[in-house]
Amino acid sequence: MREITPSKKPVAAISAAATDRRPPVLIKNHGGLKLFKPADKIEKVLKWKPGDYRSERFRIMLYRFLTDQIPLINSCIWTWVRLTSAPGSFKIIGGNNDETEKKALQRLESLSKRIYCNVLGNRVGIVNLLPILYSSLFRDGLFGGFLTVCRDFSGLDRFIPADCIDIACENDGSGPTIYLEQGSHRLNLDRPDFYYLSLSNDLSEPLGRSILKSIPFVSYIEQQLVNDMQKSSHNSGYHRLHVKITPPERMAGEADSAYTERINGYFDATVKMIRTCDIDDNPVTWDNVTIDYIGPDKSRDITNSWFMNHRAMIEDICAGTNLAPYLLGYSYGATTTWSNFKFDVVMRQVRSVQAEVARFLEWMGNIELALANLDVSCRFVFDNTFAYQAMDNIKVTSNRVENILKLYESGLLDKNTAGEKARELI
Repeated sequence: MREITPSKKPVAAISAAATDRRPPVLIKNHGGLKLFKPADKIEKVLKWKPGDYRSERFRIMLYRFLTDQIPLINSCIWTWVRLTSAPGSFKIIGGNNDETEKKALQRLESLSKRIYCNVLGNRVGIVNLLPILYSSLFRDGLFGGFLTVCRDFSGLDRFIPADCIDIACENDGSGPTIYLEQGSHRLNLDRPDFYYLSLSNDLSEPLGRSILKSIPFVSYIEQQLVNDMQKSSHNSGYHRLHVKITPPERMAGEADSAYTERINGYFDATVKMIRTCDIDDNPVTWDNVTIDYIGPDKSRDITNSWFMNHRAMIEDICAGTNLAPYLLGYSYGATTTWSNFKFDVVMRQVRSVQAEVARFLEWMGNIELALANLDVSCRFVFDNTFAYQAMDNIKVTSNRVENILKLYESGLLDKNTAGEKARELI
């Protein structure tokens, strides 16, 4: 037993020194002011600030951890991002001059190619901005950044995203105000060059609501279930064979050492035979060797029970992220009609989110046109058509064209109005 050395200072003295709050005593007993550190240095060590709880910084960090570590949640975010990051283009509205519309489209096309640039400078344009935008929007519930202009104010330069983990919201009495907090610096974001989008924001959550907010507890249960299954599988391993060897009878007049050597040799030979037995070989022994099976009884029932429990957890997580399991590759025998219906529901949600993002892109496009002194405006249209829906789209378009022709032939539409409606379908 290790001997416990008593402390050189009595307990009463230690307690008195620890509880003495007088500054002279602390400085004298603990090495002076050099042990005291500024607040910013302590915050760097702890990696948190008192405002982190107010800005829900740790909640966003949790969402990012879950997305990076749990394949199912990563798949949910990936699916939402790729569904919403559909290609799109700017359309000119309110223009009466073809030359002006042509210049406006050229300006917007140039803007689309340069509006975003990553830190390495090798991924630029709206095509690379949209996945980052939607990733932050679905995972963190918020996306924002700053719009910059060229030095000569001839047009827009680029949009610089801000990390939403540094954005906080406060209510100073006159209304909620958002800030960008980085270390000891604080920037008021009530400015014209800052734009932010929030997902499902309301009065209680002005900074938006992540689609992962309702699933951390269920994700914990699902991961615990997987961990328990891993431990159970590791413990049982593969199904094994238990070889039982009955020692042979002792011969008359056989010495103890000779008998022990004989049964040990027989045992070693049997073990060697079992170890060298291939998959398609059969062991050959005397009738004093018994081979039993070691493994769980009714293994199929145990596997099915785990599958059903895990399936329930997966369905809860999918429901929390507003997705159907089949969209993540889980097929439970749904019919084609039912799958199409669920896909239509998801696409309606996609379009509602895209509408907010389209307003953001139109905000940038209209500023670019204003800086170019072009008296037109723009709108951004996402293309959500898919190859397997081509026949359905053709049928719908054909029916619309036939309706326009019937209205024109019946005199309900004049030639110009029918032509405009037909051009809208092209």
